[in-house]
Amino acid sequence: MGEMHTLLLGVIAGATILLGMPLGRLRTPAVGLRLFLNATAIGILTFLLWDVLTHAWEPIDNALSALHDGAAGLAPVLGYGTLFVVGLGAGLMGLAGYEHWLDLRQRGEPRSTGPGAMAAGELSRRRGSSWTGARRLALLIAVGIGLHNFGEGLAIGGSAARGEIALATLLVVGFALHNATEGFGIVAPMAAEAERPGWPLLLGLGLIGGGPTVLGTVLGHQFSSDAVSILFLTLAGGSILYVVIQLVGIALRSPLRTRLYWGVLVGLLAGFATDMVVTAAGA
Repeated sequence: MGEMHTLLLGVIAGATILLGMPLGRLRTPAVGLRLFLNATAIGILTFLLWDVLTHAWEPIDNALSALHDGAAGLAPVLGYGTLFVVGLGAGLMGLAGYEHWLDLRQRGEPRSTGPGAMAAGELSRRRGSSWTGARRLALLIAVGIGLHNFGEGLAIGGSAARGEIALATLLVVGFALHNATEGFGIVAPMAAEAERPGWPLLLGLGLIGGGPTVLGTVLGHQFSSDAVSILFLTLAGGSILYVVIQLVGIALRSPLRTRLYWGVLVGLLAGFATDMVVTAAGA
């Protein structure tokens, strides 16, 4: 498959993330609906965390099997394992460091319990910033999903480069379904805002989350590297884990726990349902 056709596949797979973005312009919903929307995002992101770490671990597992069979040495295991630890640590602790830096800038202001919180004080704008905590959290979700989608793009581009057209096409269908649910995960924290996000903001977040799919597709068509895949997938995993911790902390402050559990369940099932298409493709 030529580069232009491969690029088109990447665009299709990444663009569907925009389908969920209009939900960010819902007028301020009731508290119960707001909790359910955020809980659904937690479910989707929890599935993505499982998904990215499973795929990141595969090369390490294969290297361990080769070591056990005597077909390879210890170097690949140590190399891939180091990348796994570094990527996961950088993704998680990098965002934790960013949060700490924001807290330092706020000395002298009322301290919040974390970005994206639904309390009025936590959704207020920081001094000198036009972004609320919810919008910053939405940005962090988009970054984590973008790193994840870069890995998906590598899979699409690699399949197309090997001439596995049917597999590449099915991967596009599956990842397109994934991205449609991921778009909702990005905008869910903003459902608590009285001021609806503008279309330029939603489009920008969509490009951050879905654009890396195109870039990964182009690069995956040129070369294939387990090391690069592990690094980007673990960076995504660490970032998503940070966001999940933030969203869970926010949700647990609500007395409507039943809606929290139902929302998480719905999000998880949505993630696994769309993953069935990718699995059916043999990926």
